[in-house]
Amino acid sequence: MSTAVSGLPVGRGLLYLIVAGFAWGTAGAAASLVYRSSDLGAVSLSFWRCAAGLALLLAARRLRPRRPARTAAAAALPLRHKALRAGATGLGLAVFQTTYFAAVSATGLAVATVVTLGAGPVLIALGARLTMGERLGRAGLAAVAGALVGLAVLVAWGGDTTVRPAGVLLALASAAGYSTMTLCTRWWGRDGGVDAAGTSMGAFAVAGLCLLPFALAQGLVPHTAEPLRTLWLVAYIAAVPTALAYALYFAGAAVVRSATVSVIMLLEPVGAAVLAVALLGERLTPATVVGTLLMLGSVTGLALAETRGATAPATA
Repeated sequence: MSTAVSGLPVGRGLLYLIVAGFAWGTAGAAASLVYRSSDLGAVSLSFWRCAAGLALLLAARRLRPRRPARTAAAAALPLRHKALRAGATGLGLAVFQTTYFAAVSATGLAVATVVTLGAGPVLIALGARLTMGERLGRAGLAAVAGALVGLAVLVAWGGDTTVRPAGVLLALASAAGYSTMTLCTRWWGRDGGVDAAGTSMGAFAVAGLCLLPFALAQGLVPHTAEPLRTLWLVAYIAAVPTALAYALYFAGAAVVRSATVSVIMLLEPVGAAVLAVALLGERLTPATVVGTLLMLGSVTGLALAETRGATAPATA
């Protein structure tokens, strides 16, 4: 397996992305439980997600032994470049999360998910082709198409849907934020100048500052009859699908082709569907089975193609 400039093998980057995708899939269920037990709003939850995730990563960095060899390229960057990277990824993260929650409110979970996660791979593949010359090839295009069909079956055909133009526009804005975040990470990762934990902390800091005024207007402190339950749920959201998942995501996205990243992250709704059936008692429908199989097959095929492409230059 070839090793990217950042020192992370491509195979491990793929594994990081798969874990991050499934971790993201648990966030929706946890957020739903938060909404049931308190009046905490979506923007306020996003703010606490970023703020607590930043605190956890800062604590982890203090406890972790320093590894200069892996972070030398990132440490050598001028401060203004680090600030630019944190600003770009943080703004992309803030737009991605906030407009997605707004799209869910405007047009429903199914349509918002299909448009956001479905438009993401298309925008990312186009952006990667224009800015970095990354080609998907026929197999890659087939995998993307299969993943998008699986997403539509899994989410849109799993229940009643209502399409509203305002919600679709918000979902497209969310996809644009997600695409910007992914493309920037891949662009900067090509020279080995990405520190995954540092990128995550910078993104959380910028996103938190962007969300703070709106969170204050919505109400930062929730009213709840179950404060401990709400606190534990928010702590879980901050720890697993935020601090852990985004650190893994930024590490993997720096060494894996952008279009491949976008398809692998479609595992989020797969993880959410499995969780809903296994833990929340939802019924296993034919759409859930077909959509899950299509998406898992597409992700597996694209991951195999990515590893073959990474191994070929090293062999040559």
